[in-house]
Amino acid sequence: MSAQHHTDAGADLRRDIHTTLLPGFAGTTAPDWLLARLRGGLGGVCVFGPNIVDAAQLLALNASLRDANPLAVVAIDEEGGDVTRLFYDRGAPYPGNAVLGRLDETELTERVAHEVGRALAATGCTVTFAPDIDVNSNPDNPVIGVRSFGADPELVARHTSAWVRGVQSTGVAASAKHFPGHGDTATDSHLALPVVDVSLETLRERELVPFRAAIAAGTRTIMTSHILLPQLDAEHPATLSSRILQGLLRGELGFEGVIVSDALDMKGASGVHGIPEAAVLALAAGCDLLCIGSDNSDAQLDEIVAAVEGAVAAGRLPAARIREAASRVRSLSADEPSIPAAVAVVEPAHDAEELTAFAASFEVSDAARTRLASASRIGTVVRVDTVANIAVGVAPWGPFASSLVEGVPEWFEDAAVVRVADGSPLDQVADLAGPVLVVGKDLHRHPFAVDAIERLRAGRDDVVTVDMGWPSNDRAYADVSTFGASRLIGSALLSFVGSALAPETAGVA
Repeated sequence: MSAQHHTDAGADLRRDIHTTLLPGFAGTTAPDWLLARLRGGLGGVCVFGPNIVDAAQLLALNASLRDANPLAVVAIDEEGGDVTRLFYDRGAPYPGNAVLGRLDETELTERVAHEVGRALAATGCTVTFAPDIDVNSNPDNPVIGVRSFGADPELVARHTSAWVRGVQSTGVAASAKHFPGHGDTATDSHLALPVVDVSLETLRERELVPFRAAIAAGTRTIMTSHILLPQLDAEHPATLSSRILQGLLRGELGFEGVIVSDALDMKGASGVHGIPEAAVLALAAGCDLLCIGSDNSDAQLDEIVAAVEGAVAAGRLPAARIREAASRVRSLSADEPSIPAAVAVVEPAHDAEELTAFAASFEVSDAARTRLASASRIGTVVRVDTVANIAVGVAPWGPFASSLVEGVPEWFEDAAVVRVADGSPLDQVADLAGPVLVVGKDLHRHPFAVDAIERLRAGRDDVVTVDMGWPSNDRAYADVSTFGASRLIGSALLSFVGSALAPETAGVA
């Protein structure tokens, strides 16, 4: 074999390795190193909230990426709810999955997903890492919660089908996640490795039901989860497990599209091995496109490429597996929509009737209704700021997002707002002007929030708690449960409270 053949084979392998990689980057314009790698065959880029200023800037950014590599995947985490990137500065104008599941109107779900897809296509994005189709069977789940359509596998499945159909009707590829299911966890895989000790039969009856529906609906990609399922593979998390990806997803479920890893910078994937070795193991297990993280560097990609080349040379990773993965990514890219000439993102507008319809999904206790109906105003709004998981990030949420963009009702404008966070002196909540509306997310999971609510409730009966996350089963700290904290649901909450108070307090400033 000639030296030239060796050289060509090495160059082809390196290009194929690059095609399997999907890094993120820092900044709002593509750095030179990233553009150079795209010209060399890099599979694509994952865009995050800090990369985005506005729709016009995102379109220009994505055009520069696709100019460097016309087949580049431009991926984004736009779930259309609490997890939003396109609206990271002001919160999403969509309801989110849990609200859609509670309303249980699949035509609405498909329409919302179509709106999300249109907005993404208008900015040049080609893949959205959505929908989240985990069955949220654990109310203490710190990373899924309202990102899920619900706790019923069949309900989640029918809304999965609708969401996939809706978004892919715009040309944007869906990515059903997180295979084989992240709903029964109490650990955040960004920070550690969750363990789900259930049988394959339980998975088939619960977690896998929505994934079968996603595949039947034609989802172009499926994203893995960094969770350990010891009854299937006691050594490797799903992202790194050939038994789960090749045996279960490819074999039993028959998925033929692109398998995307969840971000390899998460501790659930690379906490033990480091990112380069995690990349090797993920490719060997069956992943085709490796999401690396949100702030990657040229040097980091050098390390990953070198690790994969070394694994191929050592016989640990067949070159044919790399070629197969790269071929799938290129096939996905070949069908991507072209970059539009001009941005045309139109946010959906929602009138009072629509806000009322979304508020119909809220769960409201009789005590909350009575307290609000007997009040002529809200004296204090207590904003409980819990630390959001990394997937949600620091995007504005709930009524506080609404107040950044839209006019707010007089009752909200006139109320005093007190912020409470972990480490806040809780004596500030002892003597607040009432009635008091407490607004937070996943309140039962945060001891400081529980303490603040119990102090507020002591000796007074004019406190109404609003949980905009996934409440505990006993609803102990959720007089009102909204099952979502997008900007749209924040507006629906403002409308609901205003209508529940005396009519003269419901006006908009």
